[in-house]
Amino acid sequence: MSGDNGEGGKRLRSAEVTQGPERAPHRAMFRAMGYDDADFDAPMVGVANPAADITPCNVHLDDVADAAYEGVDETGGMPIEFGTITISDAISMGTEGMKASLVSREIIADSVELVSFGERMDALVTVAGCDKNLPGMMMAAIRTDLPSVFVYGGSILPGDHEGREVTVQNVFEGVGTYASGEMSREELDDLERNACPGAGSCGGMFTANTMASMSEALGLAPLGSASPLAESEERLDTARRAGELVLDCVEQDRKPSDILSKASFENAIRLQVAMGGSTNAVLHLLALAAEAGIELSIERFDEISRETPKIANLQPGGSRVMKDLHEVGGVPVVMKRLLDADLLDGDAMTVTGRTVAAELDHLGVDGSEGSDADFLRPVSDPFSEEGAIRILTGNLAPDGAVLKVTGKDDLRHEGPVRVFEREEEAMRYVQEGHVESGDVLCIRNEGPRGGPGMREMLGVTAAVAGQDHAEDVALFTDGRFSGATRGFSIGHVAPEAFVGGPIGLLEDGDVVTIDVEERDLSVDVSEEELAERRDAWERPDPNYTNGVLAKYGATFGSAADGAVTNPGVRRE
Repeated sequence: MSGDNGEGGKRLRSAEVTQGPERAPHRAMFRAMGYDDADFDAPMVGVANPAADITPCNVHLDDVADAAYEGVDETGGMPIEFGTITISDAISMGTEGMKASLVSREIIADSVELVSFGERMDALVTVAGCDKNLPGMMMAAIRTDLPSVFVYGGSILPGDHEGREVTVQNVFEGVGTYASGEMSREELDDLERNACPGAGSCGGMFTANTMASMSEALGLAPLGSASPLAESEERLDTARRAGELVLDCVEQDRKPSDILSKASFENAIRLQVAMGGSTNAVLHLLALAAEAGIELSIERFDEISRETPKIANLQPGGSRVMKDLHEVGGVPVVMKRLLDADLLDGDAMTVTGRTVAAELDHLGVDGSEGSDADFLRPVSDPFSEEGAIRILTGNLAPDGAVLKVTGKDDLRHEGPVRVFEREEEAMRYVQEGHVESGDVLCIRNEGPRGGPGMREMLGVTAAVAGQDHAEDVALFTDGRFSGATRGFSIGHVAPEAFVGGPIGLLEDGDVVTIDVEERDLSVDVSEEELAERRDAWERPDPNYTNGVLAKYGATFGSAADGAVTNPGVRRE
C-alpha cells in the first residue's frame, strides 16, 4: 500500500506522528527501531499481542503475532507490535486470584484502546488466546472503531488418558472423583500429566473456543479462522492472512461499525446455542453489543435458543473437541447448515467485505461436510430441538440467570437451599462429602461488584460432577460457572446479592424451585416476607477497598447487561 500519508492519498491518523518537518523527532524515534521512509508513508497497524508464559493458551502467541506482523509488513503496512496483560482462568480457578479474570477483560480493552489512541494508529490486528483476551480484544476493536481483524491463537490438542481423549475439564472433575474415593491418587496424577499436551486454549467448546467461533459469526474474524490448532502451520497461515487483510480494511475504510449489526449479534447467538457454547458468551456478547451501541437484551438469548436446534455435541456435554470440528470443516460448516435452514442472516457483513452468505460460497462450504461425524447433525435431525442456552427468571432472578444445557433439558427441582457466602465455603462442603442427590446449593456475593470480578467456579461444579451429581444437584450463583461446566449449574443471577438482589435475601432452608423448561428460578417466600428481609438487609463491606479490584469492582455494571465498566455504555 502506498502513499496514503503522502501528498496524493488519503491522510491517515498516523500522519500526526510521521509526516512533516515538525515530526522529525518522532521519526527519529521510529528509525531507532528500524522503521524507514517507506513505513512512514504506510498505514500504521498495531498488532496487539497478549503472549505470556502464564497459560498454555498464550504461550505461543509470539509466533502468531509474528505471522500477523509479517502479513502486514509484506502487504505494505507499518506493523507495530505491543503487549497486553493476560490472566489464566484455569490456573487461577478456585483461588482468590480468579477475581482478576473478568477485570482483565476490561484492562485488555482499555490498554489496546489507549495504545492505539496514544500512538495514533490507523488499524489493528488483535491477537488472543485465553478466555478474557478474546472479548477484551474485540471490545477494543469496537471501541476504537479502527479497521481491525481479530486473530485467535487456536486450540490445544486433546490429551490421552487410558486410550481416551481428555482435556483439563477431566482433571477438574477428577479431583471430585478422587475426593469421593472413586479414583486413586496415581490415576489422578496420570490424568494430570497427560491432559494438556502443549500450547493452545482448552480444547472443548469452552469459553475461548466459543468466543473464537463467535468472532466468525460476528464478522470480526475471517470465516474458518477459529478452528486451526494452536501448534499448526494453518494457525500461522491464518494469522499471516489476517495481517494482509487488515490492509484491505484500511484501503476500503472497513471498520467494526461497518460490519456489526443487530443481525451480526443474532447470528452469533444462534451459533452459540446451536454449538452448545459457553454461558460466558452471554456475558461477553452483551458487553460487545454495548460497546457497539447495538441494543441486545439477555431475553433475546432465550428467544433465539427456543427456535434454534442444537446440532453440535462437543465437550463439556459431549466427548469431542475443537480439533474434531476442524477436521470436518470448522465453524463455517455449522453456519452453512443454519443458513440453509433460514436460521442465520446471510446478509450480515464480514471483515472481508463480503456477506456471510457470499463468504460461505467463496469458501466452497455446502454444509454436507462432516455428514458422518457423530458429533454434528443436520438441522432436521438435531441433538435437541432447542439450543443449549436457557435464561431463567423468577423472584430470585428478576433480571435473569443463565444455564447451559449439556444433558437432559427437562431439569426441575424443588427443595430447601443451602446458602454459602463465597466459593470456598461451598467447595469445602462438597469436598467433605456432604453433597447428596437433590441438594440445592446457592453461592452468593460472587457477582461483578460483590466478588468483585464474578469468579468462575469450575472447581465446585467439577467436584460435584466428579461425584456423579452433575444433574441431580443444583447450583446457582451471582458469579459465573466456567465454560467447561456441565449439568445443573445456573450463573449470572441478577441483580447480584451485593446490590440488594433477591439472592442476597435467601436463608438456609428456604424452598427453591428451579424449572428449566419453564425458565423459572424462584423461592417460596411471600413478597411480604421478602420485603421484611430487604428492610433488614445490610450491604456487606467490600472485599477490597483499594487497588485494581476495588476500582473495577466499583464500576462494574450488572451481569444482565454484560458487566461492562465503560461509562459510555454502562446501563444501570
